[in-house]
Amino acid sequence: MTDQSLPRPFGRREFIAIGTGAFALAALPIALRRHVAIARRTVPVMGTIAELTVVHRNEAVAQEALEAALAELRWVETTMTRFSATSDVGRANAVAAREGVTVRPETARLVETALRWSSASNGRFDPALGAASELWDVTNRHEPPPSEQVARLANRSFWRHVDLSVGAGQGVLRYGDRDLHLDLGGIGKGYAIDRAVQALRDRGIEQAIVNLGGDLYAIGESPEGGAWRVGIRSPDDLRRVARTLEVSNRAVATSGDYERFFRYRGTRYHHLMDPATAAPRQTSVRSVTVLADRCVDAEPCAVSVFGLTQDRALAFARTQIPGVDVLTIA
Repeated sequence: MTDQSLPRPFGRREFIAIGTGAFALAALPIALRRHVAIARRTVPVMGTIAELTVVHRNEAVAQEALEAALAELRWVETTMTRFSATSDVGRANAVAAREGVTVRPETARLVETALRWSSASNGRFDPALGAASELWDVTNRHEPPPSEQVARLANRSFWRHVDLSVGAGQGVLRYGDRDLHLDLGGIGKGYAIDRAVQALRDRGIEQAIVNLGGDLYAIGESPEGGAWRVGIRSPDDLRRVARTLEVSNRAVATSGDYERFFRYRGTRYHHLMDPATAAPRQTSVRSVTVLADRCVDAEPCAVSVFGLTQDRALAFARTQIPGVDVLTIA
């Protein structure tokens, strides 16, 4: 995993186009006139691209804070990814259907949070549906998997069969179904972003953007003053901006059908699985963006309401998160 430094400054009107979902508008010339340093880094992590922008009068402080934030992202990836046999999730998926697996307290707390979203959404958000994601494997497949294999995973409410016990500073996971595979992909990015944001704040950073594959958190003001300007990509043309938001001390998370998908006989099969069918959720809604105080809330909320109309999505979100806002794009 190699860091890739950006070779030139961003202009006043130039968007930092990283991943899908949301991306931020930078303003370096004005920042220079204000005698502040801007540290930026673009790196692959957690199966996507992280783009961090940190503003501070002291360049050394900005760079050190940026490295600390990146370390948090990498720690979450190492600890909680389903793609590693040695992570907490990887170890649990291997044997938790037979015996209890001890996991870190941070993993236990995140699983607990994920299961609360499952309960609140009546299973629309299911972090235990990893077997369906593995079966569809939309980044590598070119046609749907056999229908009988899909049907076997449909409407199983796997989240109800995750047994989590917490005590003595650690957690123990047990699975009550052999087809259950934990996948924290619908909440892990948000959790990682929040940890990175806390690392920045712990080091005195009051202006920054942490963007992880289109989910982001904006700290304080932009370098030019006022809120950060954030663009939401158009699902139909990723070069276009569908919505522009002003964000300060706020999380933005987007779920859409245009990030990872394949087409087969005119149908788009994307990565957002419907637990009722164990297949990509079929809907006329192309993307949903949730704004909240924490990204660990915004991300699973976006997954939960993806496919709902604007009114229904907002009504559900407001039962879960104070001060939330929801934008849907059909």
